[in-house]
Amino acid sequence: MKSLDDLEVAGRTVLVRTDLNVPLADSPDGKVITDDGRIRAAIPTLTHLREQGAKIIVVAHLGRPKGEVVTEMSLAPVAIRLGELLGTQVVLGIDITGPQAKAAAAKLQPGDILLLENIRFDNRETSKDRNERMGLAKELASLADVYVSEGFGVVHREQASVTEVATLLPNAAGRLVHKEASMFDVLLSEPARPYVVILGGSKVSDKLGVIGNLIDRVDRLLIGGGMAFTFLAALGHGVGDSLLETDQIPTVQGFIELAKARGVELLIPIDVVVADDFSATANVKVVDADQIPAGWKGLDIGPKTTALFASRIADAGTVVWNGPMGVFEMLPFAGGTRGVAEAMIASNAMSVVGGGDSAAAIRLLQLDEAAFSHISTGGGASLEFLEGKELPGLTVLEGK
Repeated sequence: MKSLDDLEVAGRTVLVRTDLNVPLADSPDGKVITDDGRIRAAIPTLTHLREQGAKIIVVAHLGRPKGEVVTEMSLAPVAIRLGELLGTQVVLGIDITGPQAKAAAAKLQPGDILLLENIRFDNRETSKDRNERMGLAKELASLADVYVSEGFGVVHREQASVTEVATLLPNAAGRLVHKEASMFDVLLSEPARPYVVILGGSKVSDKLGVIGNLIDRVDRLLIGGGMAFTFLAALGHGVGDSLLETDQIPTVQGFIELAKARGVELLIPIDVVVADDFSATANVKVVDADQIPAGWKGLDIGPKTTALFASRIADAGTVVWNGPMGVFEMLPFAGGTRGVAEAMIASNAMSVVGGGDSAAAIRLLQLDEAAFSHISTGGGASLEFLEGKELPGLTVLEGK
């Protein structure tokens, strides 16, 4: 795929599909952004385009408004924050491709930025009908001369502003998408060894494809988070009131046997932090993983497991982490996630964080983002990349 440096953009209007889907919270002054990581990730590409004298139209989504205008999902707070980070005013195109947005696009001067309102307010963006998506794509393409894909978090989706519009304009991958794709290509082709993958999060069903694709590629597979309890149940252990997907137990048993056959070191918790309620003020204790009391929930890996995982990370050549080890948003259950992250920082490995909740945890726990080799901006996209799936938003850029 072409990179940003392959495009001639001076004096031209560039349509940039970004991923600015940031978390918002209520405040007395309205909605406020609680984590601007995805906005900051788009700054290098936007800065380059401005420096090259491009006129920039940014396309992004926020939440899942399902084709309707939802005031709470407006990109207005994002426009303000984007302007602050770039040191310029960012105009909001409130009607997406309507008269106001078209007029604003026509007034752009080199270095100016227009942010179109939440593209998912238009139901054609996510339509399953390609003709409907193409209708919106044509309207978007009519505003610009060139297309840049900079939203890694959406490249695994067929959407008008991701796939269809790329077929209508000269295109390239932005700095972020190019880096993300290159990094995951390495992970699937020539990772430095030992190759360690750490998987967490709530549901094992969300990670089945990743496990199936990686079990022939990795040297060590470390399992934490809520999904670990299905592994414990697969070994015949009781898990109390912990999260459990009983329908996945046979599949997990198959993975355990396959790991043995392949010589892959598969590690699951040996102790867990349990609580009598899903609350930061619940009664909490640490128990062996095969001794979870009835009525108690496992909400984090325990200190012995954290130390065990850290020992397997220490000498790694490559470490990939996707999914927290516990309910890190609550202080009593953040130790495992912090411990794994700190072990990655302390190692000399190429360290990749697979976006989503793992990336959010790093920022919430105030860990040094620069200490990791790469923090992905796309949780779903990174998972599908690791599954070995074709990502339509990248495929459409190839050969252009």
